[in-house]
Amino acid sequence: MADFFSIVIISSILLLPLLLHLLLKNPNPNPNPPSPPGLPILGHLHLLKPPLHRALAHLSDIHGPIFLLRFGSRRVLHVSSYSAADECFTVNDITFANRPRLLSGKHLGYNHQTIVWAPYGPHWRNLRRLTTVELLSTNRLLSSSHIRSDEAISLVKTLLRDYSGSGFHLTELKTKFFGLAYNVVMRMIANKRYYGDADESSSEAGKEFRDIVRESFRVSGTSNAADFVPIVRWLGIGGHERKLKRLRRRRDQFFDGLINEHRTAKKMTGSQHSEGSPAERSTVIDLLLSIQEGEPEYYNDAIIKGIIAAMLIAGTDTSATTMEWAMALLLNNPQTLKRLRDELDANIKQGSLLQESDFSKLPYLHAVINETLRMYPAGPLLVPHESSQDCTVGGFHVPSGTILLVNAWKIQRDPKFWDEPNKFMPERFLRTNSEKKSDEVVKEGLKMIPFGVGRRRCPGEGLAMRVVALVVGTLVQCFEWDRVCDGELDMSEGAGLTLPKIKPLEAIYKPRESLASLLCQL
Repeated sequence: MADFFSIVIISSILLLPLLLHLLLKNPNPNPNPPSPPGLPILGHLHLLKPPLHRALAHLSDIHGPIFLLRFGSRRVLHVSSYSAADECFTVNDITFANRPRLLSGKHLGYNHQTIVWAPYGPHWRNLRRLTTVELLSTNRLLSSSHIRSDEAISLVKTLLRDYSGSGFHLTELKTKFFGLAYNVVMRMIANKRYYGDADESSSEAGKEFRDIVRESFRVSGTSNAADFVPIVRWLGIGGHERKLKRLRRRRDQFFDGLINEHRTAKKMTGSQHSEGSPAERSTVIDLLLSIQEGEPEYYNDAIIKGIIAAMLIAGTDTSATTMEWAMALLLNNPQTLKRLRDELDANIKQGSLLQESDFSKLPYLHAVINETLRMYPAGPLLVPHESSQDCTVGGFHVPSGTILLVNAWKIQRDPKFWDEPNKFMPERFLRTNSEKKSDEVVKEGLKMIPFGVGRRRCPGEGLAMRVVALVVGTLVQCFEWDRVCDGELDMSEGAGLTLPKIKPLEAIYKPRESLASLLCQL
């Protein structure tokens, strides 16, 4: 009997590799994507060094534009070519329309119910329609143009107030851009500004808001091993989930205060201002409360808070970061700065500041912004997608439940499609189709994907482009700019969800003499 059991045990040990091979064998006729060697339990997490987009780009140079990683227990497909991205978001667009279920989506995304984290389906489509048709439509953006103009002028006034009165003056722009972007979005949401305003920014609510903002980016920008290695979450190692829960409670309390303030005002007045369209006379919260009255069970306060949070997170740091990169690139390229200033002087009415209505006359300004987004996309890795069923990408089999990471930074610097991809050349966006090679025209569609692509493309693109163009154009119109030192600025990239400049931008400036009389009137 002992010999029998010994034979069974030995046979089982010998057959175990074969059984595992059969269980893990890919039943699809297409091969699995290539994959670098990984570690037990951790998989390839040890290969992820900040900044993540560059680490993944380096791996793609070794393993190709499509390769498979394992983050703990989860499969991750990395894509860094035009053709693969095109296949993901055209042929397989519905398949990759889902989001992975992560702890941030659970706690900060109201159990995956916000437009950023909701799975593809009727609920997400309804939120998408609400956002694009009601909150960020062209008409609504036009009606809120005065907010962006006010904040651009406020920034000019701040720089004038800080100016010493002679020669060039030093300023740090990162903080100013961040405050401006948040004021724009918060004024659209709740008609409040929490940066740079004497009464709001000094209040307890203003201080609490700014602290919540800082904590949101600190927690959201931290990699969370608990999402990929279950034992880390079970043991509570790192306390990341506790931080997410604590932040959600703080955010809820703050957002509840805003919502209740508008709900009370609505009840007291009985209606909004009698003049103008609904889009012109209401904030985002007012509009959402009006919609809530028709379907209170569906449009509950959690849905409203989720929309507010999504607008703040997606619409502020990204715009501020892009403005910082744009100004840094202009300072490192004085001829480009001069050409942009000449375009502004030639097309803006004398005695007037840049307005959004001037944009159609300023193609070089748009070229500067597009080239900035090409070189330094605010989201170098698009927000993760997840496959809802098995599919094929680039001839490789991709199983259901695979997280998709698209490296926009790598794609937009591909030398196959861009001449001198690491060089700042806004002129490339001014070429007509007849001047381009035929293959460039065919492949042009997915060259620029800083706002994503496919069904889940960022709905805030229109707002972001308006804010960035207006602020950069206004600063170039009103001031002379130069670098602090003789050498070029440090353009090193930091780590995070967005693509921060590792060293905050400092520059020297002085008011332009030709606009002295106009600036004195501000």
